[in-house]
Amino acid sequence: MSDIIRRDPRAEWIARNRLHPLHAAMQPAQHSWMGPNGVIRKNLHGIGFIGPNGIKRIDRSGAQQGGTAKRSTAVEVQLPLHQVAQPAFYISVVPDMVGGRLSSHDRDLLGLAHQLAGKDGAVLAVVFGEHKENAFATAGVDRLLVLEGEEFSGYAPEQRVQGLRAVDNQFNPRHWLLPDSRTGGGELGRRFAAALGERPATRVWQVKDETCTGRAGAGLQDLARPLARLILGAVECAEPVSETRHEALPVALSTAVARSLSRIEDLGAVAVDPAAIPMAEAEFIFSGGNGVKDWDLFHQTAAALGATEGASRVAVDDGFMGRDRQVGASGTWVTARVYVAVGISGAIQHLQGIGACDKVVAINLDPGCDMIKRADLSVIGESAEILRALIAAVEAYRNDAKRDAA
Repeated sequence: MSDIIRRDPRAEWIARNRLHPLHAAMQPAQHSWMGPNGVIRKNLHGIGFIGPNGIKRIDRSGAQQGGTAKRSTAVEVQLPLHQVAQPAFYISVVPDMVGGRLSSHDRDLLGLAHQLAGKDGAVLAVVFGEHKENAFATAGVDRLLVLEGEEFSGYAPEQRVQGLRAVDNQFNPRHWLLPDSRTGGGELGRRFAAALGERPATRVWQVKDETCTGRAGAGLQDLARPLARLILGAVECAEPVSETRHEALPVALSTAVARSLSRIEDLGAVAVDPAAIPMAEAEFIFSGGNGVKDWDLFHQTAAALGATEGASRVAVDDGFMGRDRQVGASGTWVTARVYVAVGISGAIQHLQGIGACDKVVAINLDPGCDMIKRADLSVIGESAEILRALIAAVEAYRNDAKRDAA
C-alpha cells in the first residue's frame, strides 16, 4: 500500500462550508489554548474517547483508549505579575489565618478585595503573629503587613482592634474586608466597626454596582445596601485570584501600637469530644470507606488523632457507621480543614461533599482511584498497616512533647 498522503477535496470542501451538516465534525479538536492572561485553558468537552458502544468515556487516569499510560511532561506556567508601584488607595483585608495559613474563605475575600482595588488600588493584607503561609503572592496580596508580638497571640480581640486602628490611621484604606466566620473574623470585624463608629455590612455574598448584598432573615432573605467601608464577607463572596501573581511587598507601621488594658484572660482551648461535633462544623475529619477491614483499629486511630469520624455511603449502608456520619452529596457536605479518607475510592457524590475541604489526605490501595487524584497527599498501601504506624507516630510525638515539657 502506498505511503503517499492524498488529499480529500470533499473533506476540504466540508471543512470550509459552515452550513454543511458535517462541518463541525471536520474541525480539528482544540484541547488547550493560551488565554489573554497567559494561562493555559483546557477544553473539558474535548477530553475522552468514544468507547466500543458509541458512548464517550472520560479517561481520568491519563491512560489512552488502548490502556497504555499517557505520558506528558508538566509545563509550569508563569503567571503574569500584577504590580502597583504607587497605589492610589488601599483595600485592607484581615484574613483569619486558621492554623497560620490562608483558608478558602480568606482567598475568597482576597478575590473580592482585588475586584474593589482594580488597577489603581492595592490589596493590603494584615496578619497577626507568626504564619506558615508562602502563597500570598498567588492569593492576590500586593502589600503584606505582619503585626508581631505576644500581645497579639491567643485570644486578644481588644489588642488586635488597637492594631487595626493603627493601620487605619497610617494607610487609611478605602475599604476593610474581614471574613464573617466563627473562627475570629466575625467578632473582630464587629468590634473594629464599633471602634471606628462604622456600620458594617455583614454576611455579604455579593458586591456589584456600588451595592453589597448580604444574607438576612436566618439566611432566607437578601439585604442590599450601599457599599460600606467595612465589609464582613461570607464564604464564596467572590472568585479567588487565580490568573495573576502579586508582589506581596512587606510593609510596616511607622508608629508602635498602643497597648490596651486587657479585660479578657485567655485560659486556652477547652477540650471537646470530637464525636459531639456536628459533621458540618468539624475541622478535622477521619473518614472510612469500603476499604477499611478493621473498624476497631479505625476508631482507635480517630481517637488518637482527636478527629471527628465520618464514613462513605457504602460503609453506612453496611452498618459500620451511623447515617449522621455519612459524608457526601447524599449525606453531609463538609468544610473541614483536613479530611482523611481511608479506603474510599471516591464516588462523584462523595467528592462533591468534600469539595470545600482545604486539605485532603487519601489512604488507599488503588493508586488510580478518583480519591487519590483529588487528594493533596496520598498514601498507597494496606490501611491497617498505615493506621498502626500512624498511631505509633502520634504516641511518639506526644511522648517527646511530654519529655520536653518536663
